[in-house]
Amino acid sequence: MLDQLERRFGRLAIPNLSLWIVVGQVFVLLAALMGRLDLRDFVFVAAAARAGEWWRLITFIFFPPPPGMFGYLFVAFSWYMFYLMGNALEHYWGEFRYNLFLFIGYALTIGAAFLAPFSATTNLFIAGSVFLAFAYLNPDFEIALFLILPIKIKWIAMVTWVGVAVTLVLGSWAIRWQALASVANFLLFFSRDIVHTMRFRQRTMQQRVQRMAEDRAGPQARHTCHVCGKTDLTNPEMDFRYCSKCAGDQCYCPEHIFNHEHVLTDSDEKKA
Repeated sequence: MLDQLERRFGRLAIPNLSLWIVVGQVFVLLAALMGRLDLRDFVFVAAAARAGEWWRLITFIFFPPPPGMFGYLFVAFSWYMFYLMGNALEHYWGEFRYNLFLFIGYALTIGAAFLAPFSATTNLFIAGSVFLAFAYLNPDFEIALFLILPIKIKWIAMVTWVGVAVTLVLGSWAIRWQALASVANFLLFFSRDIVHTMRFRQRTMQQRVQRMAEDRAGPQARHTCHVCGKTDLTNPEMDFRYCSKCAGDQCYCPEHIFNHEHVLTDSDEKKA
């Protein structure tokens, strides 16, 4: 389906979309610091949009990251990471699929906002879905935590998933809907890969358990006498042979190859 959509609408994709979003957020933050813009107008509130403030449907995409405890250094780092990860996803998927990923995240977030129409909605969880997608595809990518400590991104992603789970359990319904929107967007693009990976790991684990059981049981005999039970392991000097008159592959040691009662099928017994 994605291939068909890309053939029909691929020309509408916006190249370097992550860069344009970052540039827009930089402009909004600078204008807000100079007193030219009010950041409250860049938060999406469904009730306000219904009342005629339709521009919030667009402006909330350009709401800049919160400064946090590290101030605007953290904001600059957030922009850098969003551009880095978004650009990597665009190269991996192509422009159209990356655009679609962001658009679906946007649409789901808007839909979630209308379930809590008087609560403020930002683009935080959309950016979070970009991070989770990048971490899933590049689990061993290293970043400098606090600009000092190198750490693989998969560990940060695990902490993020724990945070999402806590949000779904303890957060307000407005935050829960936004978190569910980002999770749904991630699963829409990666659930098939996750299922295939789980099945592959399950098969690998079963094969490993089987090999361990075979190793514990020791080597298996290739030939076992149907009468006395001697094997090529217990008596490697013997020449084991198979009887052509017995039903199935019946093996016998030299002592019993000419001295045994033939194994017959039900039809053979009736004929006899």
